[in-house]
Amino acid sequence: MKSILFVCHGNICRSPMAEYIFKYLTKEKYKVESRATSTEEIGNDMHYKTKEQLIKHNIPFNRHNAKQITLDDYNNYDIIICFDNYNLNNLKRMFNGNKEIKLLDKDIDDPWYTGDFDKTYNEIYYGCVDLISRIEE
Repeated sequence: MKSILFVCHGNICRSPMAEYIFKYLTKEKYKVESRATSTEEIGNDMHYKTKEQLIKHNIPFNRHNAKQITLDDYNNYDIIICFDNYNLNNLKRMFNGNKEIKLLDKDIDDPWYTGDFDKTYNEIYYGCVDLISRIEE
């Protein structure tokens, strides 16, 4: 079973959104979780607008507790997915590794700053569909 870890800055918007979208699309056939590069939101639940998007699209989710990525996480997941160059570079700096990739070829903006959770949902959904097709080839 492949294991996938989605990582964003705070683990309250993009990465948990991707975690639950991916689980839903694959019917939980992969080990999938999410983490943060920062400590800013540790222990907090998902942003309420992230939950609104998941509810709007009938994607089930559980209470979320934001967590920061650890070296064990980095070593124990097959694929580490981030959403922008900022977090991609943070991961490379933190772990000096080479298994982290972006979900899309372009950055997916953080809706914490843009407020555009619809756009973020659409980009993450598209990225997850594409990722599934790549890993299931």
